[in-house]
Amino acid sequence: MDDLPVEVEQALALYPVLSAPRVTRVAQGWIHQTYRVEEGDRCYVLQQLNPVFSPAVHANIEAVTARLAERGVETPLLERTRDGALFADLGDPGSGDEATADGARARFRLMTWVDGVAFDTCSSTRHAASAGRLVARFHGALHDLHHDFAPLGFAFRDTAIYFEELASAVRDCGDHPLHAEVTRIAHEIETVASGWEPLGALPERVVHLDLKFNNILFRGRPGDEEAACLIDLDTLSRMPLWVELGDAWRSWCNRQPEHEPGADYDAGVFEASARAWLDELCFGLERAEIASLAHAIERVSIELAARFAADALRESYFGWNPDLFASSGAHNLSRAKGQLSLHAQARESRDERLRFLLG
Repeated sequence: MDDLPVEVEQALALYPVLSAPRVTRVAQGWIHQTYRVEEGDRCYVLQQLNPVFSPAVHANIEAVTARLAERGVETPLLERTRDGALFADLGDPGSGDEATADGARARFRLMTWVDGVAFDTCSSTRHAASAGRLVARFHGALHDLHHDFAPLGFAFRDTAIYFEELASAVRDCGDHPLHAEVTRIAHEIETVASGWEPLGALPERVVHLDLKFNNILFRGRPGDEEAACLIDLDTLSRMPLWVELGDAWRSWCNRQPEHEPGADYDAGVFEASARAWLDELCFGLERAEIASLAHAIERVSIELAARFAADALRESYFGWNPDLFASSGAHNLSRAKGQLSLHAQARESRDERLRFLLG
């Protein structure tokens, strides 16, 4: 375990399943710091958690993964610490205990490792259909789960708050070099959202809420892989299905990487995944629920455009790639433009989605 941060070593020592672990940093993900941990012939994933998440999300993860395992849906499982906790807490910096560099409490979790490969973009309708079937099995297994989901610790998938945060960033960050471009984007977002009609009162289902394509693990021969497992379970909640699938489709249906300012909407990926999801789903849907899915990708892409645009000025939340961009602001501005491009293409094809979904 040479060259590991001291807090990683301290966290590993709190888990009884580990005695002589071999640890490798995993270069993936924008939110948590992730490590692969090998102990004999067993494998785990250790994550140092972004302090924005409430520790209470681990009760959500425990409830959901236990049900998934019970219903035969493959999932990573939390390991408990020596004192039975769902995560390792290294202490309160106010008492002089270990803390992260920014003064936040250092928290870690250990989960079982699930083998598989993740793809940043969906390259085929075959992959799309397989992903749709897996998500339907996930939703079906949790359809009758009775669990009071703890809040995440911050507003998530709250469109009105994101619009307010963008307006605040535009007001507060007038000296930022990207201010003029972000202001233009903010006006465009406001214009689009002002034309939205309410989708009505819809059932709230148990949802993953972060179904971007690289949160799905695939296994099998190259080109013939099947979706096997959903990962990154921090955002488990109850929400209408259009929120869940809108976030999935804004990722799956865009053939361009998220950082590209020009999207490429693939209607074939939408149809393949939607058909597979509907065919695999084990519970019925209200007609209004199905109709809402036609609007989903438009609304989520605008919501994400607002989030990325705000952080282009704030430069405080999303990770960024210094190999591709000169600054966090430039990366997030490009992301915002990409979501606006995706929205425009999805808006043009909404009637096609309605016909497909409603027959």
